[in-house]
Amino acid sequence: GGDRGGRAEASRAREGLAVSAVGCRKSRPGSPKQSSTAPRRPNCCRRASRLHGDGLSSARTPAAGLPGGACSARCFRSQSGGRAGACRAAWLQRSRRAGGLGPECRGRGRPGGGLGPGACGAGAELAGRAGARAAAAAVVAPPPPAAVNIIILVLAVALFLLVLHHNFLGLSSLLKNEVSDSGIVGLQPIDFVPNIPRHVVDGRQEEIPVVIAASEDRLGGAIAAINSIQHNTRSSVIFYIVTLNGTADHLRSWLSSSTLKSIRYKIVNFDTKLLEGKVKEDPDQGESIKPLTFARFYLPILVPSAKKAIYMDDDVIVQGDILALYNTPLKPGHAAAFSEDCDSTSTKVVIRGAGNQYNYIGYLDYKKERIRKLSMKASTCSFNPGVFVANLTEWKRQNITNQLEKWMKLNVEEGLYSRTLAGSITTPPLLIVFYQQHSTIDPMWNVRHLGSSAGKRYSPQFVKAAKLLHWNGHFKPWGRTASYTDVWEKWYIPDPTGKFSLIRRHTEISNIK
Repeated sequence: GGDRGGRAEASRAREGLAVSAVGCRKSRPGSPKQSSTAPRRPNCCRRASRLHGDGLSSARTPAAGLPGGACSARCFRSQSGGRAGACRAAWLQRSRRAGGLGPECRGRGRPGGGLGPGACGAGAELAGRAGARAAAAAVVAPPPPAAVNIIILVLAVALFLLVLHHNFLGLSSLLKNEVSDSGIVGLQPIDFVPNIPRHVVDGRQEEIPVVIAASEDRLGGAIAAINSIQHNTRSSVIFYIVTLNGTADHLRSWLSSSTLKSIRYKIVNFDTKLLEGKVKEDPDQGESIKPLTFARFYLPILVPSAKKAIYMDDDVIVQGDILALYNTPLKPGHAAAFSEDCDSTSTKVVIRGAGNQYNYIGYLDYKKERIRKLSMKASTCSFNPGVFVANLTEWKRQNITNQLEKWMKLNVEEGLYSRTLAGSITTPPLLIVFYQQHSTIDPMWNVRHLGSSAGKRYSPQFVKAAKLLHWNGHFKPWGRTASYTDVWEKWYIPDPTGKFSLIRRHTEISNIK
């Protein structure tokens, strides 16, 4: 009687009884009833039997050895002893995973492991089916393992680093091969040759900017100076050649010759409007109307991205490694280093009775009150501005260019320069601005006055040992009566256009023939 009551109650549970958090399918009203004598398990339980016939054994009960379809309530009723107990334990484990037992089944059971009759028996069957369905869902759609996420993250990071590295290499190459334009009206870049093979000694080596002014009538001098620098160094040098618009094409064709193809250069146009109101034209001082002589005042604009630069005139020949000059130490607070006129290698010179060219009184008019107020000693040794090393960071900090322009304007208004000025008109403002505020370069890096007379001032041995030869003065090495022209011609390259030619005496031409 108890068995029949249990089967009837189980049948009613299959038709409509709700068991919380478990079960295969709820029977809908009006569905045909199952036979009490031959109960048939619902479809979902059969699927669970097929999919998980051994599921109870695999669910941490390997010793139980339960048969297939163990989710059925008959397992709990028919099996006895340890097998029924194992069946009940496995069912409880499945039920907990599926959400727990229904409220009607908690705390009810029989000794020996079987469940109570009626609804709890049906609940047991439905709970088993629910556990099987949960396990099947876990098998069908397993969550992605953490290892896959880690691999995807690593690949994404590697791809990002690869792109970043590529972009960095492109930027580094751009910075090495190009120089920023000035962006200042009056100093406009015209031409630049970037991709030239360079000598590499040290990967950390700094690029050396060298600024040279090149006027049309002195273009051969600039070519010889550039050629001598390039062939006597293994350092990376870039030349900033300052010229006027009318000279740019001529210069470019000269630099395209086979001997000069390894030179890296940038041609910069100098606008003469920069000098309006700052230069007074004086017929007695023809150099005052040559604008390119003032290019040295604008170094930070000519070389905007450099921290340090070398300026030199076009009437020089370099016989040493330019790196040594570039490495000249500058004292803190000094924006430039010059070669003083009182050094031991260049003797004191008096030209045309114009006065001493080795001290301040030879360049400035000490009768002017403004000059006297500066409290500069007239006997102070002057320096030569034809070759110098500039700390452009300090130059900008002290606004050196603005200071130089100030004294240029004051000279136009008040005539502050010496009337017997024998040197360059660019020297007086530099002497004022850098008074006792400049460092010195090695005298062998500016062996000058080679152009002060037609005779030979130095011995051939001394000229050979000099690092830099400077033909400052009226006698230039491309002219007729200069000294040591043979040393200069060693570096001269003939003009392919034929516009520039050397001036030589008839006797020299005869000897050459």
